[in-house]
Amino acid sequence: MKLDRIAALLAKAERTDNPAEADAYLTKAQLLATLASIDLATARHHTRSSESVVPMTRTVTIGEKGKRANTHLVNLFVVVAHANSTHVDVARDSTYVIIFGMLNDLDAVEALFASIAVQMTSQANTYVSAGSWRGEKFDGRKRINGSLTRRRIEFTAQTARAAFYRAYIARIDERLREGREQAIRESDRQNIGHIKSGGDSGALVLAGKEKAVSDFHRRTSQARGSWSGYSGSATAHSGSAASAGRSAASRAQLADRQGLSGGRKQLPGGA
Repeated sequence: MKLDRIAALLAKAERTDNPAEADAYLTKAQLLATLASIDLATARHHTRSSESVVPMTRTVTIGEKGKRANTHLVNLFVVVAHANSTHVDVARDSTYVIIFGMLNDLDAVEALFASIAVQMTSQANTYVSAGSWRGEKFDGRKRINGSLTRRRIEFTAQTARAAFYRAYIARIDERLREGREQAIRESDRQNIGHIKSGGDSGALVLAGKEKAVSDFHRRTSQARGSWSGYSGSATAHSGSAASAGRSAASRAQLADRQGLSGGRKQLPGGA
């Protein structure tokens, strides 16, 4: 069972202090998640009776109402979801999301998000507490007389944390996409004979599955309007805070075994 193999990779990532090894385990975990998705999509052509090959929904709690970190956690969730062939609807107040996809994909998304969310908030707390951002300015936008104007803005704890989060999430997005692309190449390598005889490539298999999920989302989603997300001045390129966030994301380890069963650790304070 591929989720068991993903769990084993998460345990290895937890035990290593080597950033290169942690990166390899992350990429491999995403690779297996994508391969599982490809295998599942292929199975849809042979059976319609198993619930694991029928799109479904799941509601995932993000955080308590009013928490500043909620918008960033939602952004992280969306990044993980899109790398695993699912759609996401976001509550207006960012306290929960509804995810649409195949059962195994939903499990994979929750496992990956659960681990990365805890690491992101913990590492951001450590960075902000260290205070290296104090006195530093960044290029941002500030509302003056009703208009947004670009100007140099001095970091506060809030904007330093936001810049850290945004850069962290952007780097995680890159790493998950790399894992997904590697999975497609691996699938094609393993099934070269099937493809040469007229069978679908991994990319086409995923595209067919994703269309089914997209159609399901279009039929069943009750979302109206669009989610506004983070609207502050910090960006994924804002000074040393962004550099620290990107570096931390490059070292991120997928180590939360509990996430595979749908649980999520309590996020550290200060989020």
